[in-house]
Amino acid sequence: MTVRREAVRTRAVAGLALAQLRRSPGRTVLTVLAVTLAVLSVTILASLGIGVVEKGERGLDKADRDIWISRDPVNPAASGTENPIVGAHGMAVALTQREDIKSASPIAMYDVYIGSNPSNVRRRPAVGVQETHEGFDFEAGHGFELSAEMAATPPSDEPRTGTIVIDPRTADELDVSVGDTVYVGTSRHTASEHEFTVIGTSDYYSQYLGSPAMTVPLGDLQAVAGTSGTDRATFLTADVADDADHDAVRDELRDQYPEYTVRTSEEQVEGMIGERTVVLASGVTLVGLAIVGGIILTANLFALVAHQQREQLAALRAIGLSRRILAGTVGAQGLIIGLLGGLVGLAATPPAVVGLNRFSTSVLGFEHLLRTPPEVYAGGFALAICVGTVVALVAGWRAGRYARITHLEG
Repeated sequence: MTVRREAVRTRAVAGLALAQLRRSPGRTVLTVLAVTLAVLSVTILASLGIGVVEKGERGLDKADRDIWISRDPVNPAASGTENPIVGAHGMAVALTQREDIKSASPIAMYDVYIGSNPSNVRRRPAVGVQETHEGFDFEAGHGFELSAEMAATPPSDEPRTGTIVIDPRTADELDVSVGDTVYVGTSRHTASEHEFTVIGTSDYYSQYLGSPAMTVPLGDLQAVAGTSGTDRATFLTADVADDADHDAVRDELRDQYPEYTVRTSEEQVEGMIGERTVVLASGVTLVGLAIVGGIILTANLFALVAHQQREQLAALRAIGLSRRILAGTVGAQGLIIGLLGGLVGLAATPPAVVGLNRFSTSVLGFEHLLRTPPEVYAGGFALAICVGTVVALVAGWRAGRYARITHLEG
């Protein structure tokens, strides 16, 4: 009998909830739309937060080098473009001559001015490397690779290859393509002094630096920057021999070069992530704001729905329905609205993410910035169903307190 009574009571609650929703179709549609927006805010912001964190971790890990050598800049407030390592080519040669290291190469970073016309140049970051490698995914043309002899030779005062790989967006802005000439310098005045031939277009470094970046043979970039004499670089990286222990090589290099910071690749990733706590904090904050904001929005929404139904609830209370039935009626509405709004919100998430990713790619230079693992969809749906239903039940229970005859009289 108890089970049958509960089943009858459940059907009655569901019937009352559906009747309330059908009675005000406009309010029902708006409420579903509001839940949809709450779900979208959770999925979009959570996708952005997860994407920010993954972008930083994946970008650093993809470098795939065993040993990283760096040095604090003379001016702690300066950016990494100060290139504090001096004599980079000679140091790379010395490292390569070790039996426990297969190869070593320096990396330099500078801000340069580039343009198809010396009188119209724009500032862009440039990365100087010995060679391009797998993963560049050239949209057009190809990369460069220096001979072993040239890579080991200290840079000259003038660019030796005069080649450059430019970001595709910069190529569009300058209206240049593979085979065209561009002017590069570290100031507007010196840009006219150095002509480079575009041999490829790729955004490999752009996606990690956050702006359209150029890739230039290291010696050429140092010549343009006027640092050939001191042979400056930002990092020295090394591949350890297969039978060598990475930690042992690191310790020996630390003893050999006490003025430098020597890290294994894992330590370098951890160190650079630690230095970018703002990025990580931003990602975590976005996820937290998405969850808290979605809960607050949903709670206010169902509290408002319950308040708007106070006269109907008062009438039901007047004919003898208990506060439990009233709470169940509002809670059932929350379940139905949460289910509909949740499904619509999840269906709208993929196209919204695709659109925002296209926007971030075109404006910020970050591809696939928003990430949508299954947990994102699960979180959005849980917010709509669980939080929506619980909040609606609480709102209905509270509504039973003021659902009195006086509301009907008013």
